[in-house]
Amino acid sequence: MKLHATLAVAAMALALGAGAASAAKPQSCAALAALALPDTAISLAQELPAGANPNPVGTVALPICRVVGVTKPAVQFEVWLPTQGWNGKFQLVGNGGTAGVISYSAMRPAIARGYAVASTDTGHVSSGSFDSTWALNRPDLVADFGHRGTHVTTVNGKSITRAFYGQKPDYSYYVGCSKGGQQGLMEAQRYPEDFDGLIAGDPANNWTRFYSGSHLWYSMATLKDPESYIPASKTALLGAATRAACDGIDGIVDGVIDDPRKCKFDPSVLACKAGQDPATCFTPKQVEAVRKIQTGVHSAALGGALVHPPLVPGAEDGAGGWAAWTTGSAPFTGLHWLAADGFFRYMVFNNPAYDPMTFNFESDLLFALHQVGPSLDAVDPDLRPLKHRGAKLIVYHGFSDPDISPLNTINYFESVADFMRHHGDDQQDARERVNEFFRLFMVPGMQHCSGGPGPNTFDMLTALENWVEQGEAPKSVIASHLTSGVVDRTRPLCVYPRVAVWSGSGSTNDAANFKCRMPREEHGDRRGDHDDD
Repeated sequence: MKLHATLAVAAMALALGAGAASAAKPQSCAALAALALPDTAISLAQELPAGANPNPVGTVALPICRVVGVTKPAVQFEVWLPTQGWNGKFQLVGNGGTAGVISYSAMRPAIARGYAVASTDTGHVSSGSFDSTWALNRPDLVADFGHRGTHVTTVNGKSITRAFYGQKPDYSYYVGCSKGGQQGLMEAQRYPEDFDGLIAGDPANNWTRFYSGSHLWYSMATLKDPESYIPASKTALLGAATRAACDGIDGIVDGVIDDPRKCKFDPSVLACKAGQDPATCFTPKQVEAVRKIQTGVHSAALGGALVHPPLVPGAEDGAGGWAAWTTGSAPFTGLHWLAADGFFRYMVFNNPAYDPMTFNFESDLLFALHQVGPSLDAVDPDLRPLKHRGAKLIVYHGFSDPDISPLNTINYFESVADFMRHHGDDQQDARERVNEFFRLFMVPGMQHCSGGPGPNTFDMLTALENWVEQGEAPKSVIASHLTSGVVDRTRPLCVYPRVAVWSGSGSTNDAANFKCRMPREEHGDRRGDHDDD
């Protein structure tokens, strides 16, 4: 799981034109080494020039004061402070996978925008994207990974920023995707005082049920019976069949299934016929594996409910599709399996010899929810403290995500609206009340945090800054698709549940020819004919 690369792109002009705050006179960088912070030791306070620097810092757009520290028991963090061109703001960037590293690649673009920026490994060092060995018999480290590491780094980062510039940041922001999305929603729910604005992309917020009902379930569907395994070479067949069935539903054949919820795809159309080359079709067991992945698993322990929403059609092929997540280059190499395997062995059951293929979706699921859910799951729909503080939250999710089902994010938004519906003192529409502080953007054709056939490059941070600082709530955000670095398609991303509808004239590759409208199905009437206001 990687951070959304497009949030990382910014022009130097944005940093240097930040206004009066950039004129703040920094204090001595070296003096920060002696700064006293609770349960924290600072090991390095070093000035570095703009341009190329040795790894892990790399190339930075502005000269910085680099501060490295650790908060007990083991939450390592870094804070980078522009020594010139500070925009007066603080930003924390999130992690991917099971964290365990400082997100240097996300810190650099924050510096380019003039931010003082922080990142943390969340309290452990990982040997790989889904390494969970560090969690063995360490519930304290699981809690740091789930929520505490991000919070204490935010508190420390703001304190260091204030000490360096002699003034507190004017605004504080959080930006992250995937695990970083979980971190953002956890901050919004558990620590609403930390940030003025948050961006949570493709959030893995329903962590325990996601790892059970998605990572593990998809692995079981394809690996428990060796004949069910789907080679990576067949994902292109699946993707092509899905597009053939559903691409034109929105009236535009462009390689993108705009709303996969409308796609009624039956994988049996790929079943091998007598004498057919097996490389060009799916065996009965492979067809059933696809069906299991696209329908999900239910649990009696949850009253028969889905453990986690399943993947939707449209996420199958491409470099970041099923070949990476579900099938891998060989059995037991897909990212779904690698994630589930470590999670259940080391976080849940504290037993390196545990076999996740024996997982019971009733008793074991309840145990997992009890064991790690309180530390990892960011599913609380009560965002009233965030709203009352005046903070703003933007969540986005790729509709072609082959890792985390986009339906989970829609479900979370609707749970917040439902909560507001039952805890309001007026008759205002619950979604409208939620949209006053929380807006969701679904991204058709985007895979996990980036990539995919749809427009997937966009700047949510500017939209959030304008909302927080100017009171300009985003009605849409323009997304671009690039081929070989050249923009070949743009499309507006709309505030959920609105969707981008082509005007009927002009190029379908130009965002100017689309309007954000309520879908007809939303109310069973002609509200689909009305533009966004």
